[in-house]
Amino acid sequence: MTEPAADLVVHGGRVILPGGEAERTIVIRDGRFSALLPAGAPLPPAERTIDARGRVVLPGMIDGHVHFREPGFPGKEDIASGSTAAVAGGVTTVLEMPNTIPPTDSVVHAREKIARIGGRARCDIGLFAVVLDGNVGEIRPLAEAGLVVGFKVFLAPTTGDLPTPTDATIRAAMHEIRRLGMRLGVHAEDGALIAEETARLQAAGRSDPLAHLESRPAEAEARAIDRIAALALETGCPLHLYHLSSAPGLDALRRWRARGAEITAEVGAQHCFLDAAEMPRIGARMRVNPPVRIAAEGHQEALLDALVAGEIGMIASDHSPHAPEEKLHAEIWRSVSGYAGVETTLRLFLTHAVATGRMGYPALARAIAEAPARTWGLWPRKGAIAVGADADLTIVDPERPGRIEEAALHGRTNVTPFAGRATRGMAVAAVLRGAVVMEEGEPVGDPTGRFIGPVPR
Repeated sequence: MTEPAADLVVHGGRVILPGGEAERTIVIRDGRFSALLPAGAPLPPAERTIDARGRVVLPGMIDGHVHFREPGFPGKEDIASGSTAAVAGGVTTVLEMPNTIPPTDSVVHAREKIARIGGRARCDIGLFAVVLDGNVGEIRPLAEAGLVVGFKVFLAPTTGDLPTPTDATIRAAMHEIRRLGMRLGVHAEDGALIAEETARLQAAGRSDPLAHLESRPAEAEARAIDRIAALALETGCPLHLYHLSSAPGLDALRRWRARGAEITAEVGAQHCFLDAAEMPRIGARMRVNPPVRIAAEGHQEALLDALVAGEIGMIASDHSPHAPEEKLHAEIWRSVSGYAGVETTLRLFLTHAVATGRMGYPALARAIAEAPARTWGLWPRKGAIAVGADADLTIVDPERPGRIEEAALHGRTNVTPFAGRATRGMAVAAVLRGAVVMEEGEPVGDPTGRFIGPVPR
């Protein structure tokens, strides 16, 4: 019997390639794209064929900002449950944040986290390491062992209570990261200003939902960007801004780029499609750091415009799940910040950016695949439908109606301020290294996700 020429063939869809949209038949063999045939070419024999007529075929989505909470917070999420939610939302690769217990701050702790991935993850997973006072000496060993795709520094309080390092530590870390050809990401909020504002509001007896927003003003984001970007310019270290949330933060990004700093940035659905004016009604479900802002002030429009224009390069969820008993408090200071997002992000951008005509599919593909792959050292293995790359696909039905319901999501804890939101468009299949891992919104097969490090230079 003749051996099939392919493991999987995908045909009939609108395929989004690095150069734009085209009609192609995708041929996959041994976990990689082996050929892209012109429309109308005879289909090669394959173990499986997917008819993608009426679908849009995107490169596998990379979510460059998730908190899967393992180790340390198993009641919130773990690698198994988080990766299940990821593939259910069309995500084939995630990059996991370091504020676990213990934190990802050393070769030992990175290897311990990696050991948890095999046989449990449904998507591929890369890691960030944290920069702290006292661990600068770990940066080079972590990088040279291929254990992390980048590094992160927190300038404000976060889950895991990681302290903000001194400028001297950040400067030393930046010099080392630059020499390694890598990048430092930053949670850019000014911790001192937040502490002052929180104390003032609590002293005034404020505990309503909007007190959280007022405790973390846009000035806190812009001030933190000024602090970290000045160090980046001084050291020549490439910088990435996580979850940009405000027009003043965007203005700060533009100022420092104009001065010569190399800075990339991401934005999430929460800061593009939620309005803090609704927070008194929605309540603590909307509490997140940095906070959702008032839409009438222009933040959301500015961020979405910058994303469409490519000034903000990528979309990321900041998936930060918590149990309902931790989140849902009338007194906002008792609620923790963050909520589930890895499963809903693509649906929300399909609904509010693509279906509305604000964003085309080529721009979406750059933001969810190419840009994170290039930024975090995964290119050209990940991020594009190209011969030789990992055969990761996210197949979208652009007209599929839906509604976000917490009970239907696949994570361990699924509190979201988007509950009840009607959507248009969703991922209906996901392919990881040539294997179908999701169909019609449901994960299929055994977990085959792997740890991934950066592509060797």
